[in-house]
Amino acid sequence: METFKRTPLQLFNLPQHFFIPLFQRPYVWREEEQWAPLWSDIRRVAERRIEDPRSTATHFLGAVVLQSNQARVGRLTTWNVIDGQQRLTTLQLLADATSAILADAGDFRLAAQLERLTHNDDVFVEEGGSRLKVRHLNKDRAAFEEVMTAEPPVDHIGLAHRESQIVLAHAYFSRIVEQWLGPVDSEVFAQKAKELATVLVDGLQLVSIELEASENSQEIFETLNARGTPLTAADLVRNFVFQLLAEQGDDMVRAYEEDWPFETKFWAKEVSVGRNLLSRSSLFINQWLVARTGEDVSPQSTFTRFKSYVELETSESMAELLRVIKVQAQQYESWTEAAARSGGSLSRTETAVYRMHAAGVEILKPLLIWLHEPSRKLSEETINGIIDAAESWMVRRQLLRLTGSDLGRIVTDVIAANSLASESELVDRVVSQLARLNVTSTYWPGDEEIRQTLATESAYTRFQRGRLRMILEAAEDEYRKATGQPQIERMGYPIEHLLPRAWAETWPVADRDQAEDRQAHVHRLGNLTLLTRSLNSKVSNSAWLSKRSALQDHNTITLTGRVIKRTETEPWGETLIDERTSELIETLLRVWPVPEGHHGKVVDPQTKAGDWVEIKHLIEAGIVAAGDSIVATHRDFKGREATLTAEGAILLDGRRYASPSAAGAALRQSPTNGWYFWAVRDGRRLRDVRAEFQNSMPADTL
Repeated sequence: METFKRTPLQLFNLPQHFFIPLFQRPYVWREEEQWAPLWSDIRRVAERRIEDPRSTATHFLGAVVLQSNQARVGRLTTWNVIDGQQRLTTLQLLADATSAILADAGDFRLAAQLERLTHNDDVFVEEGGSRLKVRHLNKDRAAFEEVMTAEPPVDHIGLAHRESQIVLAHAYFSRIVEQWLGPVDSEVFAQKAKELATVLVDGLQLVSIELEASENSQEIFETLNARGTPLTAADLVRNFVFQLLAEQGDDMVRAYEEDWPFETKFWAKEVSVGRNLLSRSSLFINQWLVARTGEDVSPQSTFTRFKSYVELETSESMAELLRVIKVQAQQYESWTEAAARSGGSLSRTETAVYRMHAAGVEILKPLLIWLHEPSRKLSEETINGIIDAAESWMVRRQLLRLTGSDLGRIVTDVIAANSLASESELVDRVVSQLARLNVTSTYWPGDEEIRQTLATESAYTRFQRGRLRMILEAAEDEYRKATGQPQIERMGYPIEHLLPRAWAETWPVADRDQAEDRQAHVHRLGNLTLLTRSLNSKVSNSAWLSKRSALQDHNTITLTGRVIKRTETEPWGETLIDERTSELIETLLRVWPVPEGHHGKVVDPQTKAGDWVEIKHLIEAGIVAAGDSIVATHRDFKGREATLTAEGAILLDGRRYASPSAAGAALRQSPTNGWYFWAVRDGRRLRDVRAEFQNSMPADTL
């Protein structure tokens, strides 16, 4: 075994194949966790070199383990990739995407330099063999070969494996690199292109661990990946923080003892976030980052985003930033501990934390951190007004059992859109932003939809117990507020059915229809209450007079007391359940109100990013017309024409094609982005004509 520090040029320059074995897991890297942080690091190195031509800045990519393969493919040396296939694959996709962009821009010299990293020269490849240097033997093979051999500019949507993570990665890097380079005719394009290509060729570093064919690769793989305890995001942040403090000349010992807040049992506790378990310190740092950046930072990318924020985006020293983190961590710990206490009234922020914990969500935590940032100095009235609106938006969606998967993005949007707003307008801005949401995945439901849904909802079976108890506690607190009483104790009180689930013996009805109606009422909101202690099953299932007496003897809860009073002259049954359901709904609407006149209108848009636009839409809008000619722009097919048909098809050499990409692919005999490939007679590419069409449409239709 030998270990080398290599650049991509040193690793990939020779004619060779790197085989990713069949047993290796498929490609799993994603945008937030890996692609975006990698691109951020590479872009940073390139920009440093642009700013200072003498700079030799580099970026370390990590390690790969390769094993010499005794078999050869023709004249080519071959390696098996034992570890590091995710980063090798990503590096290949990034280099190829950049090469395609540069080739399409006409910079064939730089494009060829990058192509040498990904493709072997034809002279070394046997007839019918693959030119690709990295070869997947697992299920990613077809997708990788398709996208890596597509002619530029690559039409990712037109590829057969367009939903593969491999193709999505190539599409991401194509988009992000093109955005960074800017227009081809701009003054900085050439400089940026040169530096980016240079960084991709020799500005990155990998540790290459290279094994002989006879060595035990599995033992080395297990040692690298399966032994020891993985570092948490908070561990990585801590190491980075104190290294940076040392570089900046600060007292690390004092900072650790006085300002680093995360070395207690509270912060070491693992908490559940979706399907993941995170240390509370890692979760807080993630949520603090969201509050600071207004970005949706995934738990997996917490460290890389923290590092880039500190290095590139804040003017505060590490010592200053650490003191802010300490203050906000102490606030966070105080809220959490208050919410966990069983007695005593809570502040508005503490109540929001308790309700999130009861409902099993963390959605609003970044917003709370943002509102309480020391430099913001918001009044309690402003903070409470924003929490009221955000919690109403969140809980109303929970009452309707709507998805919460996209709500984190909305919280980040609120933070990003209002970070510079004055306090005098902040509440109105946030309320208006939430009220404008109009798609199913994020809208703020109105009163009437809540009424209609909860009136017949089987609340006991549809809501998770902690969430249902929180809802009933909120109604109880609303009743108590009217009489100046303290909040209900948070003791995990049992939820009781007033009309018992086993009602048949002691609550008989006359016929089958009445039985079905009664059963339909058993789990409704109006039939549920909280008790300070559970009734035994005999009392719980007894006739109403006996059960009412038992409730009266032990009740200290307003929810139940109102039922006892209501049944002084009328036994409990379906009519009273319906009445109480309506009453509780109106109470919940007061707890979680919406702005006056808000109805929660939903208008689901068509697909984003123009993917839904077809030639027929351009014809209908009068931007192009049936019978118009379009011409190829690719250098190898200059002058080739096709014709638009009335129904939006493309007529080429007597054959009809459903889309520009299909027609371009037929002409070139390879996957083609037709919106780039074809132009109208005045020289505008179809992508520009499509943009004109999109810009002419009202924003709420896109």
